Amino acid sequence: MSRELTNGRIAGGVAVALAAGAVVALTVTSETVLSLLTQATIFAIFALGVGILLRQNGMVSFGHAAFYGLGGYVVAILLQRQLMSAEMALVTAFFGIALFAFLIGFVVVRVPGIAFGMLTLALGQMFYQVASRSRNLTGGADGINIPWPDTLFGLDISLLTRQDAMFYFAWSGLVLSIGIVAALMASRFGATTEAIRDNEERARFIGIQTLLPRVLIFTLSGTVTALAGLMSAFQTAFVSPESMHWSVSGTALMMVIIGGYRYLWGPALGAIVFFMSRDLVGDFAQHWLAIFGVALIVVIVFAPQGISGALARLFRRKAVVPQATPAVIHKLKERT
Repeated sequence: MSRELTNGRIAGGVAVALAAGAVVALTVTSETVLSLLTQATIFAIFALGVGILLRQNGMVSFGHAAFYGLGGYVVAILLQRQLMSAEMALVTAFFGIALFAFLIGFVVVRVPGIAFGMLTLALGQMFYQVASRSRNLTGGADGINIPWPDTLFGLDISLLTRQDAMFYFAWSGLVLSIGIVAALMASRFGATTEAIRDNEERARFIGIQTLLPRVLIFTLSGTVTALAGLMSAFQTAFVSPESMHWSVSGTALMMVIIGGYRYLWGPALGAIVFFMSRDLVGDFAQHWLAIFGVALIVVIVFAPQGISGALARLFRRKAVVPQATPAVIHKLKERT
């Protein structure tokens, strides 16, 4: 399949998904449901970031919550100290975290296997401790409010923070992120990173420079996660050290495992299933995480590629069901 055809299919899928999100935003009238959907969508972006790293580099991170929380802290500090406008603060936080991920990527991606996970865990907890103890800068364990102005990008803040607008804003971010990443993975860059993931030594032997592509995947992963953090900070106008705790990274990783990371939309599906299950099961059981843990074990045992992999196999099986041609039907009639 040509790259132009692939990009055309991706663009068509993005357009359909954006239209579907608009329908949901316009038809769902319950603010509670829209708020839950917005939170699920924001965490879907977070899970997408974690899933990219696992899918393309084969690495498991326990410290991505640092990227998730840093965006909110950068914006909050810049606005509280009135160092720049809100628009510039958002842009600075986004690209600043992308640059930060790029720089530390040169260090962390060199570490293989479980050591990589432990290193990201240590880095994430370091930022968590700094945020918890720097009371004068970050508000300490109490967190810090984000003083958003009355207008943002020329629009009234009350309009942007409406539940339907917030949902569609988050949904658009998720859909566009998946579309951009899908286009990248369908390119030569995606094929290169997959070759490095499968056998780095062989890729190096045939002349592929392996370090920079892995760093770029780590950067892309951290940047997508930072986007989720900025959206969360905008929705709540608040950020606390709890958003940077390792358990938040663990929750995102559970979403990736449940949804599956082979397909880019898998982590997003896992995030939605996680939030919906938490809301439904939480009404009936106090220890809903235990129930969800059992469900996680079932998924790992019976559907190791996650829900997305199971769905893909189901649809693929239906697509290859042989259809009887007229000639075959005629021969069968002659035999009977």
